[in-house]
Amino acid sequence: QRVNVTVRSGLPMVLSGSAEPCAQLVVSSIGVVGTAEQNQRHSARFFDVLMAQLGLGPERIVIRFYPLEPWQIGKNKTVMTFL
Repeated sequence: QRVNVTVRSGLPMVLSGSAEPCAQLVVSSIGVVGTAEQNQRHSARFFDVLMAQLGLGPERIVIRFYPLEPWQIGKNKTVMTFL
């Protein structure tokens, strides 16, 4: 209920100067990402899944973490602050 996933395959991407297959994962969350320690744990798990599912080496994957505040996410005609 609190996780949304968007997959956009076939996009032209360059990572580290190479157009070889690669992936970028963008993770945004309220209260789950934000500290180096939290993101290090998440990163390890995400890398394991992405490497296994996509057959990519870790050098071809980049993850960006965005911590959000509850007022930045709208849902059910309001914002998460009030849900």
